[in-house]
Amino acid sequence: MAEVTAATVKQLRDVSGAGMMDCKKALGETNGDIEAAIDWLRTKGLAAAAKKAGRQAAEGLVGVAVKGSKGAVVEVNSETDFVAKNDQFQGFVKAAAELALTTGADIDALAASQHPEGGTLGDKLTANIATIGENQALRRARSIEVSQGAVVSYVHNAAGPGLGKIGVLVGLESAAPADKLEALGKQLAMHIAAAAPLAMSGDAIDPAVIEREAAIAREKAADKIVGKPPEVAEKIIKGPVDKFRKENGLLTQAFVMDGKTPVQDVIAAAAREAGSPITLTDYVRFQLGEGIEKKESDFAAEVAAAVAG
Repeated sequence: MAEVTAATVKQLRDVSGAGMMDCKKALGETNGDIEAAIDWLRTKGLAAAAKKAGRQAAEGLVGVAVKGSKGAVVEVNSETDFVAKNDQFQGFVKAAAELALTTGADIDALAASQHPEGGTLGDKLTANIATIGENQALRRARSIEVSQGAVVSYVHNAAGPGLGKIGVLVGLESAAPADKLEALGKQLAMHIAAAAPLAMSGDAIDPAVIEREAAIAREKAADKIVGKPPEVAEKIIKGPVDKFRKENGLLTQAFVMDGKTPVQDVIAAAAREAGSPITLTDYVRFQLGEGIEKKESDFAAEVAAAVAG
């Protein structure tokens, strides 16, 4: 059985919001597996949050760029937040976002793109690492395009124009006036930044994620389904899973601006007002550091070591 350390308990407490003793018990029940412990806490109703994206972090910036009917978003990581405030680093992220308008999600192609100051983007990154003195990495990129309409961007926790901790792109296909699409797109992008949908619709959510929710619902309803026919048991489990789909599919989420109107109804209302159909064709949401486990460090010790030479 894996040893349950104080550091592991703290990590689980930070990501779940559960109490220290509950976290310790959860880790003991799951042989120290953080992910399994989160599920265990959730089945007991003890976890305050579940989305992995909001739990992990890394430093750096997310950058967005829009040109005409196309938009791109990139994530560039650094070791510390100090570098994210550096003009040289910010300029690099802006250039990467603009080049990603052409390369899309292909990181190798992005690194091989010609930087405006000469050489490739990858060469510029190498030079930045040498001059800034900190490791940096092109992590990911995405682009979206519409044939008619608008691509609208939004950054949250902005560090500068088109730079921040969360970057969102929204693609709206429509013949509606540009100002109407811009206004709607900005509201939708802000909603996406706040609500973090898992997919465009509940039906499009990763089946593995849905199965995990079903397993949690089944465990929570264990007492209710004992002795029930399989079809009845599945109906009991279906309710929480359907609720999860609704709350995590963008089109059926409650719009953050009023907390009740489904996003799809907000789009329909905007289309009626504009006198033209509007289709949300695609969206992208990058949150800085999601999926990257940030290592604990002793900052005072690091500074002392640097001063010592």
